[in-house]
Amino acid sequence: MKQLLVIRHAKSSWDYSVLNDFDRPLNERGHHDAMMMASRLLESNITIDAFISSSANRAFTTATYFAEIFGEKENCIIKVPELYHAPAAVIYNVISKIDGAFNTIAIFSHNPGITEFVNELTDRQLDNMPTCGIFAVKANINHWKLFASSKKEFLFFDFPKHSS
Repeated sequence: MKQLLVIRHAKSSWDYSVLNDFDRPLNERGHHDAMMMASRLLESNITIDAFISSSANRAFTTATYFAEIFGEKENCIIKVPELYHAPAAVIYNVISKIDGAFNTIAIFSHNPGITEFVNELTDRQLDNMPTCGIFAVKANINHWKLFASSKKEFLFFDFPKHSS
């Protein structure tokens, strides 16, 4: 069985007009939400085998909070430049290449592709994947290359403004 955690980057800052979109950092709320959501996920007793992130600043920074809370170093995060503003087809392609030794992976990416992607996974539909939202599914497969064609089961959806 494989579990996939799809995580949208935390809230980013628009305070630096000279920065291009790729380099935008998290804002204060983004830093807070990333730490809070990573802690909330850790409390659910999920183990993450691989952290895979867009190489854009805001997504990678979000991934670093999750890795840190889960006791991992920043250098364990697998940077995948193709995840920057990736459509669903690209996300599926990235997943298909993941090492089968990893059973639970967390992918950090961007809208609008991430909302499109999660809406293709199960019958659970979102109008918009919120910043730092986590959408989790599992698939009864042994290899990630089978993920796209497999039946997925919805596990949970959580986001910063969701009251526990």
